[in-house]
Amino acid sequence: MTNEETINKFYTAFQKLDYATMQSCYSDDAVFNDPAFGLLDAAETRAMWEMLCKRAKDFSLVYGNIQLLDEEYTTTDWTASYIFSKSGRRIVNKITAHMKFKDGLIIEHTDAFDIYKWTRQAFGLSGLLFGWTSFMHKKIQKQAKEGLTKFMNS
Repeated sequence: MTNEETINKFYTAFQKLDYATMQSCYSDDAVFNDPAFGLLDAAETRAMWEMLCKRAKDFSLVYGNIQLLDEEYTTTDWTASYIFSKSGRRIVNKITAHMKFKDGLIIEHTDAFDIYKWTRQAFGLSGLLFGWTSFMHKKIQKQAKEGLTKFMNS
């Protein structure tokens, strides 16, 4: 499978909240990183997608602008729209995925997005006032990791 085919398989599965297919796109030693969860190993990455898919409310996703930078590296723009369960607020998150591939599987995946914009959407006034602070970013990562650990242990 080519890197572009893997990207299409991954995001098409994500549109259907098909976490098992998404998980199959990663190598056994893959790593993931984003502003909400921080750095995750392969098992945590697979569990994160399962958790996010199972908890998704009023979810939609569009993706495009796939850039094949070389044999290993790609970027893809994607936008997720959903209801954030903690606040009941609508999130529209514009993300750029940076992926590294080996043998048609994702070995490194970093999702880059504006965490301050996300916190303003997720938390309203408190996000506006404190969403830019490293304190708030660390708190979000801590809560996301704790939620993921709880999910993995259940």
